[in-house]
Amino acid sequence: MQREYVNFGKGGVMVTRMALGLGFRGQNDADDAKQTIAAALDGGLNLIDCANIYGLGDDRRRAGTSEIILGEVMQDRGNRDDIVITSKVSSPVAPGVNDRNTSRWHIMREVERSLKRLQTDRIDVYLIHHFDETVGYEERTRALEDLVRDGKIRYTGLCNYQAWQVVETLRVQDRINAGSLITVQNPYSMLYRELENEMFPMVRNAGLGIMAYSPLGVGLLSGDYSPDRMPSRGTIWGNRRSHAFDRIMRGRAADVIRVNAEVATTIGATPAQVAQAWVLSHDEISVSISGADTADQMRDNLGALEIEIPPEELAKLNQVSDRLRIVLDGEGFEDDR
Repeated sequence: MQREYVNFGKGGVMVTRMALGLGFRGQNDADDAKQTIAAALDGGLNLIDCANIYGLGDDRRRAGTSEIILGEVMQDRGNRDDIVITSKVSSPVAPGVNDRNTSRWHIMREVERSLKRLQTDRIDVYLIHHFDETVGYEERTRALEDLVRDGKIRYTGLCNYQAWQVVETLRVQDRINAGSLITVQNPYSMLYRELENEMFPMVRNAGLGIMAYSPLGVGLLSGDYSPDRMPSRGTIWGNRRSHAFDRIMRGRAADVIRVNAEVATTIGATPAQVAQAWVLSHDEISVSISGADTADQMRDNLGALEIEIPPEELAKLNQVSDRLRIVLDGEGFEDDR
């Protein structure tokens, strides 16, 4: 299926406006995970977002399995050149003192491990997963530039950085004559609009693009949750996040969830589709990352690319979520469906 393509942020490579993220925190079966990837590719997506620590079932002992699964899918389908792959480095991969951070030592080792798991000769966009204050900007910037020159990565990007940290990285890249990063990846949804304050103006000025992860607010905007009842035990918010659900639902999040569901009913879409279409309605966002764990969820999320929210309904969503910034339990945002 043909989809709309856009420049990947500042880069010339073209990608679909939705990516599949391979966190797979709600998926424990490798075959089901492969079917989810197949549903994304068959649905016209050409961008897959991965990381060296991603694995099935939110189990750090299975870190790296997402890259292995993606590598096997590409080998089976024989379509590596049709897929743009991102992966990430900096998070802890083992207890050792050098098994984390953004030192040249760690970056160079981890890129080789990711390439082996992916069964490929290059990673198209390699991102620093988290800001690392223990290593200087120049060391990690030179390491990434060397990987670009060696052909092991094509472009660079940053995840979970503040706007000023992105600007400092760009400054160092310019000073050492390195290629510019092309994208930043941060959480963005109707429940978390913090990026609009500083990141949006910065990327407009620098010509970068944003990959928005957790567009469903850790699943709260998926349609699976209601402010009027506690979630079932088999869900993320009914299990390890159950202690936070009631607290969050006492605030404005409940209003956002209700209005999102009402708009979905009005335009004949699902809440998950509306939430992601809202994210994509912002020019600063190049890509929305779907965290689908199953093929059915992936196919539902793809519907976000086929709807346009009417201006009057978009105004309702903007108003109910205006300036909202909910820190969802302090456990990160990458559990999104």
